[in-house]
Amino acid sequence: MEYVVSHIPQGTACNRRSAYKMIPTTITIHNTGNPSSTARNERDWLTNPSNARQASFHIVVDERQAIECIPLIENAWHAGDGSGVNSGNRTSIGIEICESGNYAKTLDNAAELVAKMLKERGWGTDRLRRHFDWSGKICPRLMYDGGNWTGWKTFVASVDAKLKPKEDVRMPEEVAVQVDGKKVGVGEIKDGVTKVPVRLVAEAFGANVLWDAKTRTVNITKKEAV
Repeated sequence: MEYVVSHIPQGTACNRRSAYKMIPTTITIHNTGNPSSTARNERDWLTNPSNARQASFHIVVDERQAIECIPLIENAWHAGDGSGVNSGNRTSIGIEICESGNYAKTLDNAAELVAKMLKERGWGTDRLRRHFDWSGKICPRLMYDGGNWTGWKTFVASVDAKLKPKEDVRMPEEVAVQVDGKKVGVGEIKDGVTKVPVRLVAEAFGANVLWDAKTRTVNITKKEAV
């Protein structure tokens, strides 16, 4: 996902970038409420002369990119809870999730972005907020599910999964298998366990090897002396 920094100018109409300094303590998630708008459309709406709303946000995400519209150390007007120093507007980074296009991809991009931001700050998903948490507005609306907030729980779980370190997947290490100094094949070491091909080893010692598929048993028997 492309990350673009395209800050709206200070002095933008309706005080959308008031430039109050902010030390963020949470990240607030929104839906744009516009099913046909892209991240670029939303960014450009902030400076559109016909826009008469004071509302603004820090970052907007769609299926292709994320655009940072206001520096993350300044406030934006996104939480709907006034201008008090402890308000969401003054303490939280606002992220708008677009509703257009491939919404599943957009959600994954948003989860990836949010996980990265949390990790950079040493935060967990307990720092995530809904617009609803600040002002009671049903937003992010596509996560509401009639009040069950199923989509919200799924989103938080997705972010949490991306925060967890990926397992160190190691390829098995190949080892040579020798019997009486003669190489009879190769085995492997994985997770501290050495595995060798039993048939090759047994037959090198002159034994018979039979596989019983019904009982899933390998039978090794000594060859009778002639």
